[in-house]
Amino acid sequence: MGKCEQCIVREFSSLKALNKEELLKLADCKSTYTIKKGEPIFEEGETINGIYCIKDGVCKLTKLSANGKDQIVKLVKSGELLGQRSMISDEAANLSAVALEDMQVCFVPKKEVLDFFNGNNQFSMNVMKTICGDLKEADDHMVSMAQKSVKERLAETILFLDDNFGRNEDGTLRIQLSREELAGMIGTATESCIRLLSEFNKSNYIELVGKKIKIVDKNKLKRLSE
Repeated sequence: MGKCEQCIVREFSSLKALNKEELLKLADCKSTYTIKKGEPIFEEGETINGIYCIKDGVCKLTKLSANGKDQIVKLVKSGELLGQRSMISDEAANLSAVALEDMQVCFVPKKEVLDFFNGNNQFSMNVMKTICGDLKEADDHMVSMAQKSVKERLAETILFLDDNFGRNEDGTLRIQLSREELAGMIGTATESCIRLLSEFNKSNYIELVGKKIKIVDKNKLKRLSE
């Protein structure tokens, strides 16, 4: 049993507002799971009944589009919480969360979270701020999809993966998305995404190492993404 007060999730999320007594209560009621790469934490349409704390690992939040394809809406890394919005709005999950690597997550039941929400003003403010931040991100993403070319969006996404999730020892991006997932993130067909990646490769912006991507010229990518 990990101590909640020393956990990375507490440091970076709404939970930092909880006092010692509340953290002990949190430690008592949570359950901890290991989620294997490729497994869902929860699926779109499911009733979650609590929040998930991402202790370790990265997951993708996806939405099933009308053509049956999974569109990646967001990537979430350790230190973040999932399910806050569904809990407040009392609705089923709007997205699916699927592990991109092996993960450690803790689940905290809704009843306890709502007790904190009602009893700790700073905690409820933090949750609201997080939800507002997600909305702002969604707005920015929508504008970017509408106003930037696919090429600019691909450059932007490669930079985002580098800045947020870092690199492997061989210099390739740590988060390994399939060509289809990348295409879904930038809103284009898989074939177009593959074509653009090889174009970036030829222009020496990136180097393709098997299925992996290695950034060769970050400044060129930055200029392209703007």
